[in-house]
Amino acid sequence: MEKDPSIARKKRLVELHHNALSHNAYYFTDFMTAADAADVYGLAPESDFTVFGGAPDCERVMIRFGNLHEFGYEEDFPIVLLKIAPLAAKYADELTHRDFLGTLMGLGLERDVIGDIILRGENARQGESPEENDNALAAYVFVAERMADFIKENVTTVKHTTVAVEQLKQVPKDVAPVFEKEEPVVASLRLDGMVSKLYHLSREKSKAMFAKELVFINGRPTANPSIEPKSGDVISVRGHGKFIFDGVLRETKKGNTVIAVRRYA
Repeated sequence: MEKDPSIARKKRLVELHHNALSHNAYYFTDFMTAADAADVYGLAPESDFTVFGGAPDCERVMIRFGNLHEFGYEEDFPIVLLKIAPLAAKYADELTHRDFLGTLMGLGLERDVIGDIILRGENARQGESPEENDNALAAYVFVAERMADFIKENVTTVKHTTVAVEQLKQVPKDVAPVFEKEEPVVASLRLDGMVSKLYHLSREKSKAMFAKELVFINGRPTANPSIEPKSGDVISVRGHGKFIFDGVLRETKKGNTVIAVRRYA
């Protein structure tokens, strides 16, 4: 009989939390989905852990167990950012997120040492010179620090395209999330109504998402469909997407509410 992976994951989180407090030292998970990482909220006090993926709003994250107040020192997450880009954009294949991930997995790496892969720029058009394409495609990949050198030494091509791998000291500004601003009209500020409106779900299906704890506020699951988010809250709906609630804009003549949101593109 196969073991439930969620049980094993929770057991591991409890173990790492215990080790951190027992040894007065920080302990880290590898990368996991933000939804899986949300298990930690029911297992440890929020003062005892931090969730981070290398940049704000990453979909894949690590958990650091440890308490700055208790330990008296900080320790950085063991995350490295690599830039993978074609050496000659003019002759590059059309590359996708799947191509870059496939190349990394083809090295025999486990998925949990690879964080978010963020594509920026564009594939070169046929016959276009490198000078003409000043916005050439590049992949920015967050990886576990212990695997960074191995990746730099072994990734030389993606599909049939020769690439260069560069380790970056900081996250470039253009790697930040891309948003689409929207101003939906909702009947109230209840979160289930917002989820229903933004993802074209019936109210019943929206409420079911809460019952199954598939809705997250700032990374924490919520089963309360009537909760009203605060301005700046990040709302994730598993299988549908993520948005930031930016507050109320105005009320309509019919008594509905126009809200401002930024949907992750």
